[in-house]
Amino acid sequence: MREAELRSRLDAVLGPDYAPSWAATVALQGLDSRSVEEALRAGVPCKEIWRAVWVELELPDRMR
Repeated sequence: MREAELRSRLDAVLGPDYAPSWAATVALQGLDSRSVEEALRAGVPCKEIWRAVWVELELPDRMR
């Protein structure tokens, strides 16, 4: 998964106005308490970041 797809998925789930703020501020347990933005800067693969988002938001299996 590329970063553009990750951001597109976040926009689809959270809305394009809220997603950037959420990605910058919410610490995810699955990312060692890092935000999406911190994880991206640390080089965490986008697929792993999406998995943590999916778990955190309790999204349906079809969105995995």
